[in-house]
Amino acid sequence: MQLEDLKLTIRDVPDFPSKGIMFRDLTTLIKNGEALQLMSKELADLYRDKGVTKVVGIESRGFIGGSILAYELGCGFVPARKPGKLPSVTIKKAYAKEYGVDTIELHSDSITPDDIVVLHDDLLATGGTMNACYELVKSMNPKKIYINFIVELTELNGRDNLPADCEITSLLKY
Repeated sequence: MQLEDLKLTIRDVPDFPSKGIMFRDLTTLIKNGEALQLMSKELADLYRDKGVTKVVGIESRGFIGGSILAYELGCGFVPARKPGKLPSVTIKKAYAKEYGVDTIELHSDSITPDDIVVLHDDLLATGGTMNACYELVKSMNPKKIYINFIVELTELNGRDNLPADCEITSLLKY
């Protein structure tokens, strides 16, 4: 199996969550052992020599690839969660979505100035959630921040909403 073969394991779900949307369902990729192993290796290979100390995974599908990436790199994993889900002191960032406003939170002690961080989510669409997470992590002053996705929907131009000075990688582009 090659990297582009991963696309063959992703299920397209038309009109989900609303009419006119083609949902890229990565659960069919992660249930395939060979595809999951290849995805894991390819993600980790992007960052093996960059000194990453933390991977921040965005709720909820970003927890899957983010945890795998952290494990493969031998570093820590930090969940970026919806409000009220983290049990200790948090910092938060509100951001606009296509259908309203949402908020993302991190524990206030999760990132230090010594950290090199990869922000991970499963899919880049418009970039709003990732940009909010980036701003939140940046406010904690880590040494470096990278941004990573498994899938990027290029026609939505989500990269335009992400910081230009940050290295952004996607394994697969549609």
